[in-house]
Amino acid sequence: MTRTYRLGCLLGDGIGPEIVPAARRVLDAALDRAGAPPVTWLDLPMGAAALAEHGAALPEHTKTALTGCDGWLAGPHDSESYPAGWRASGARVPGGELRSAFGLYANLRPSRNRPGVPSRVADVDLLIARENSEGFYADRSMAVGSGEFMPTPDLALVVGKFSREAIRRVVRLAFELAEGRRQHVTLVHKGNVLRQAFGLWVEECEAAAAEHPGVRLETVLFDAMAARLVRHPEQFDVVVTENLFGDTLSDLAGELVGALGMSGSVNAGDRHAMAQAAHGSAPDIAGQDLANPVGMIVSAAMLLAWLGDRHADPAAREAAATMERMVDVVLAEGIATRDVGGAAGTVAFTDAVVAAIRGR
Repeated sequence: MTRTYRLGCLLGDGIGPEIVPAARRVLDAALDRAGAPPVTWLDLPMGAAALAEHGAALPEHTKTALTGCDGWLAGPHDSESYPAGWRASGARVPGGELRSAFGLYANLRPSRNRPGVPSRVADVDLLIARENSEGFYADRSMAVGSGEFMPTPDLALVVGKFSREAIRRVVRLAFELAEGRRQHVTLVHKGNVLRQAFGLWVEECEAAAAEHPGVRLETVLFDAMAARLVRHPEQFDVVVTENLFGDTLSDLAGELVGALGMSGSVNAGDRHAMAQAAHGSAPDIAGQDLANPVGMIVSAAMLLAWLGDRHADPAAREAAATMERMVDVVLAEGIATRDVGGAAGTVAFTDAVVAAIRGR
């Protein structure tokens, strides 16, 4: 059933105020083409501007407002540029706080070759399902504070966290996604040296494989996976792994098929999802109409697809597919930003995608 969605819009830092509105324009055009009601947008503060105006990079009223949203678009954050007092406070970066507050446990990052985009490898179409709530990232390992601390000025300790519950839910999602793709799941782990932590991953993947007999399970060590991803990325379908490993491998996969600016991403939980491109804030090119909006546009498409599946909404699914398809149409015409060999700016590329959606 077609429905009206309420979506948050958080611009973030750096190139965020350029690429988030670009994705929003494309999403609006695609829903209009699908005959769906327009989105109810809710503009909310996040990032350096929010810190300056409200005293918090992610104000409480932003989080409160998002609870009433179906999902949201979030720009990147540049927390390294925030004042020293904020960095010393122990506060989570905005994206991390959103993932924690809303239980966004799965970070889904696809990588595939796109027409007209120079790539280092061919025939790539893979999806990395990255566990998003714990693992080796210390800011996600504690209920309060960070899992990184220094008992002495010369000793740093980092706590990794691996729970069966968190592993099970992302593994099950990976197998469900694989059933709709090429029915192949690759677990990336380091169980040869961290037998207990990654032993949980192996156990949960084997249990999921038994529940999904049509899906083939392969296990690969993290270091070997880095080599295989460069040499034979076409061999992989759905890759499931720990937080840091998934972050690293998805960046590598994105560069192999063009540039990180092309890489989309959705952070999903059971009730909410956040579209946020896999790349950073790129402050060196902010405000110059140079940013590649593709990563943010396809992230917004992933959000629409997630909403379409969750609400059995064919119009949302159709709009998501249209966004992906028209990005490819425009790229195939040779219209691209400079990072992938084109000459178009952020606005010109977005204009071209919107025009393609509208049939002009």
